[in-house]
Amino acid sequence: MADLEIRDLHVRTEEREILRGVDLDISRGEIHALMGPNGSGKSTLANTLMGHPTYEITEGTITFKGEDITEAEPHERAKAGLFLAFQYPVSIPGVSVANFLRMAINAKREEPIQVKEFRTQLQHAVELLDVDRAFTSRHLNDGFSGGEKKRAEILQMAMLKPDIAILDETDSGLDIDALRTVAEGVQRLHDEQGLGALIITHYQRILHYVQPQFVHILMDGRIVLEGGVELVERLEREGYDQIRQEVGATALAGDDGV
Repeated sequence: MADLEIRDLHVRTEEREILRGVDLDISRGEIHALMGPNGSGKSTLANTLMGHPTYEITEGTITFKGEDITEAEPHERAKAGLFLAFQYPVSIPGVSVANFLRMAINAKREEPIQVKEFRTQLQHAVELLDVDRAFTSRHLNDGFSGGEKKRAEILQMAMLKPDIAILDETDSGLDIDALRTVAEGVQRLHDEQGLGALIITHYQRILHYVQPQFVHILMDGRIVLEGGVELVERLEREGYDQIRQEVGATALAGDDGV
């Protein structure tokens, strides 16, 4: 049994169906890439997995570590061990990165973390991710560059230690150095903490730095093709149009009983 099981997931928003029967399994220690063109439903899936109220599940289930979380609140999913790295992280003026991390950790614990234990964990995380310790004194995302916002989210993952992290187009707007920093951070958390990750992207470039074991292609609200890293290489050669044509031809053949 996978840690995160998605079965026949149908999702709509504003009277429009976006996901049309998604099946996906992800476990700790696995790195998955979900790729697809703009408008295919990638961000809808990410937000639905974390319980965003805008997205209505009309059919299907989401199970996490054996528990049905289809109707669970976002904070319940986070406490259980799911994490969402946003495409556009919000700023929180007046709250330092360190204070935010401590509050987030305490929200998952029965007893507040002791100051010494927190400092030890934070020091280990900044060393693991090669982050300047002074970074944690700044207000969360306030005046941060795109790369700094994503670096802050990777630091959150290191401290909160989720079982599964969902990275929704975390490569969006990053220059090559920031992209490498984020990708290497994900890989280090995978190697040290056994992090499972779903990297959602329509570019291939982040996958040059963190190599997925499983690749899924999402088009028109359905996963139409699955495989290994060879799918990334194929997309670089052929693009999405070729796959769309093949999928369409296969569907027509099936309708004709071929």
